[in-house]
Amino acid sequence: MSAQHTPAPSRPLHPPLRDLPVSPTLAADDTIARRRREGLPVLPLGFGEAGIPIHPALVRELASAADRGAYGPVAGSAPLRAAAAGYWSRRGLPTDPGLVVCGPGSKALLFGLLMSLTDGDVAIPAPSWVSYAAQAALTGAKPVFIATPPGEGGVPSPALLADAIVRARSQGRSIRAVVVTLPDNPTGTLASEATVRRLCAVAREHDLLIISDEIYRDLVHDPARKVPNPASYAPERTVVTTALSKHLAAGGWRLGVARLPDGPFGHALRASLLGVASEMWSSAPAPIQQAAAYAFSEPPELITHVDRSRRLHAAIARAVADRFRQAEARVRPPEAAFYVYPDLDPHRETLRKAYGIATAAELCGHLLERYGMCILPGSAFGEPAEALRFRVATTRLYGETDEQRLTALAALDPTALPWVAESLDRISEILTDLTAGATKPGLHHAAAIA
Repeated sequence: MSAQHTPAPSRPLHPPLRDLPVSPTLAADDTIARRRREGLPVLPLGFGEAGIPIHPALVRELASAADRGAYGPVAGSAPLRAAAAGYWSRRGLPTDPGLVVCGPGSKALLFGLLMSLTDGDVAIPAPSWVSYAAQAALTGAKPVFIATPPGEGGVPSPALLADAIVRARSQGRSIRAVVVTLPDNPTGTLASEATVRRLCAVAREHDLLIISDEIYRDLVHDPARKVPNPASYAPERTVVTTALSKHLAAGGWRLGVARLPDGPFGHALRASLLGVASEMWSSAPAPIQQAAAYAFSEPPELITHVDRSRRLHAAIARAVADRFRQAEARVRPPEAAFYVYPDLDPHRETLRKAYGIATAAELCGHLLERYGMCILPGSAFGEPAEALRFRVATTRLYGETDEQRLTALAALDPTALPWVAESLDRISEILTDLTAGATKPGLHHAAAIA
């Protein structure tokens, strides 16, 4: 029988596939790269990478261990776990190295922790990092978004969390874990100690696991400001995670660590997490573990490097926030990391009448296509679609080359560097054109795409 007369199959030839798109942050980076290949204008404010070169000392440590190809312990090497325990102990959290687990990035560890829970849903701040909800859903749990207190990103409102637990039980479901981010991505803010204490009380009352993602902890703009840690107030039920990717700009190295609670529950959780890890990644790459052990031991040269990074992140994030504020957007002063989270609701009517924009996704699409500005809508972080909020990641403004980035890192006033000032002015031009409601490309648009 010829191929054209072959009868149609009675059932699908392949099993159904999970309909999960590429993570929005990684998709944004792909979009930036594509536009550059096509010669289109780009103002890259979508991807949350640290934006500075890796310190030579870390490169040296990695190179010195490049000949290590053997598998190691699933939990990570003894030197790495001891160094991570010391890192947390110096931050007021005495840590047993036996309760530290290493993985290929804190993202993998977070997923492994969620996989270790046998049942129940996961409470997540709204807004919050894009992968929390996706990872919860992949494990079969329901992600329950809970609004954060005004001005305090990263931690669900304790009162709303308690209400959500009661509602879930009335529907025959249970919330078994809550994820917090201290400080926060996407808002660049830090929750108060009072809020964290109240959340811990709710978690203890309702027997919730707390997963505290503290990957930005060392990038609080005011180094004297205390980071409130749930492990200080609910130590028996709090897991803390961190990694090399933000404060040391080694995102591509994929190395994270988790601090598990002491006591029977923590030891049972460790056993479960190691079982998951053994089937997912076996062990993190040995050369990177050696470099990470050096990093978490915090030699003076790396402490100085992180301090300089923090100052650079703070200066550029504040400057970007100021440009949005001058355009009459609502925006809180950034307190940590390298994110700004503006709200263009004051311009809602102008945006609707001039461009038909009613959602943050439409706004971000318009900014990309018309001006080449790549940002992420708040809806990607769990916000309502109609909220005109979005995340701006500021680190790609430091420069196009390592030479420019190192110059920015060393500058007393990085905003005065020509390439940084040009980008800041471009943001202002775009916002001026956008909020004026121009329906045709004007002078600002023409300059942006030249």
